[in-house]
Amino acid sequence: MDDWLFPYQTTRMPVLARNVVATSQPLAAQAGLSMLHLGGNAVDAALAAAITLTVVEPTGNGVGGDAFAQVWDGSRLYGLNGSGCSPLAWTAEHFAGRQMMPLLGWDAVTVPGAVSAWSALSQRFGKLPFAELFKPAIGYARYGFAVTPIIAERWRETAGAFGDFPEFCRVFLPGGRPPRPGQVVVFPELAESLEELADSGGESLYRGPLAERIARCAEQQGGMLDRDDLARHRPLWVQPLSLAYRGHTVHELPPNGQGIAVLLALGILSHFEIAAHPVDSAGSVHLQAEAMKLAFADVFRHLADAQAMRIDVAELLDPAYLAERASLIDPHRASFPTPGPPGEPGTVYLASADQQGMMVSLIQSNYHGFGSGIVVPGTGISLHNRGCGFVLTPDHPNRVGGGKRPFHTIIPAFVSREGEPVAAFGVMGAHMQAQGHVQMMIRLFDYGQHPQAASDAPRWHVNRDLSLSLEEGFPEDAVAGLTARGQRLVLDTTTAVFGGAQLVRRLANGWYLAGSDHRKDGQAVGF
Repeated sequence: MDDWLFPYQTTRMPVLARNVVATSQPLAAQAGLSMLHLGGNAVDAALAAAITLTVVEPTGNGVGGDAFAQVWDGSRLYGLNGSGCSPLAWTAEHFAGRQMMPLLGWDAVTVPGAVSAWSALSQRFGKLPFAELFKPAIGYARYGFAVTPIIAERWRETAGAFGDFPEFCRVFLPGGRPPRPGQVVVFPELAESLEELADSGGESLYRGPLAERIARCAEQQGGMLDRDDLARHRPLWVQPLSLAYRGHTVHELPPNGQGIAVLLALGILSHFEIAAHPVDSAGSVHLQAEAMKLAFADVFRHLADAQAMRIDVAELLDPAYLAERASLIDPHRASFPTPGPPGEPGTVYLASADQQGMMVSLIQSNYHGFGSGIVVPGTGISLHNRGCGFVLTPDHPNRVGGGKRPFHTIIPAFVSREGEPVAAFGVMGAHMQAQGHVQMMIRLFDYGQHPQAASDAPRWHVNRDLSLSLEEGFPEDAVAGLTARGQRLVLDTTTAVFGGAQLVRRLANGWYLAGSDHRKDGQAVGF
């Protein structure tokens, strides 16, 4: 990286330090940094930040969600799938007559895996006691935190969907309405739940008092999630998938997550000289979007729980297949291969790194904003709606069924070069995530931009109908050029659809450069 320019309007400056944390909420970033000051490592920092985010950014994640991570321990890369399975009692017949999977209620709730991921990461890599990592979050839940502006807006936008859920309204709508920016909010019951998790090493959510409360709530409200579903849950250590791109290796987690979409798109784009087109030009954006459409076409046909997939991911990543897919792209004409990706943003991502060389890429989510609307009485825990990631299509590998992990949108990215770590990054926001990863890779390694510039740059987004949303900031000639190529453009001045990035880049001297997205309330911090 030799480009230190700031070509886009920005409200953030990158942080250069030996120890860094980048998150979507400042208090969470500081919580992570405090663990490094206590002598903890990058995993301790990431977990403290992640746990704090469940309190201070409930619009995107929570104790009742899922999590995924990639960890460079100083010598090798590890992957962790912290997503949960559907209730064993779920059957396709139970959902018969529906046009789509439900977004709200118990029929959208799968086993929440985030807490198990925290515990597994702490046990394997952490230096500090597990309970220490919860202290900042417990303090904010018990004594209050002031809601930041972008999170307040997201709270306002999404809370209206949960009017039929009394416990949600009691916990998350203080005074009967979403909190305003600067308003202090407390979650005393969540503070008690976090203490229970800290003291039990996370076990309470799966095989203890909190599990009992969740199962009892489901039983009373007609849900099928039971004690055995929770007790059976275990996070999965997995081998990350990888693909060579521009002299680097990009790593993504294997299915049930959509990380393979990133590898497919980059594998297709490796057959084009992206940098021959000016950055932000019509030629560059067109090729990226066309590759993304082809990647989604494969992913939405084949991706499912790894145990249910009928095609080996190695077949999709075969160089000959990627070359064949690349040959389908017309540099001068848009294509519309299949219906595009559904989804709404509701996720948090964070990255951390320490002076010993450990780096962490971690993402967690309740899926659609606060999740399912189910808040377990007396706990303050909002349960995610990840079950709506299944489909109802007969003979599809991702068809809803019992004991399966659903298609997952949340993905953490990692980049290495010749066996050495280079970057940990993510772009939260449903199916913006795969698209965002592709855009970050191209900006970092085709155009040589530093992480903050890559984050600040305007983004594109392939929509469900395969139209192309363009964020404000693209040059007029790029808009005209894309229109001339047949792209159906949506000129979008909102930021929600374009997600939020956090990036940590390792420099040649072993220090780090961390960037944080202006589309979120967060920051990069370090020392």
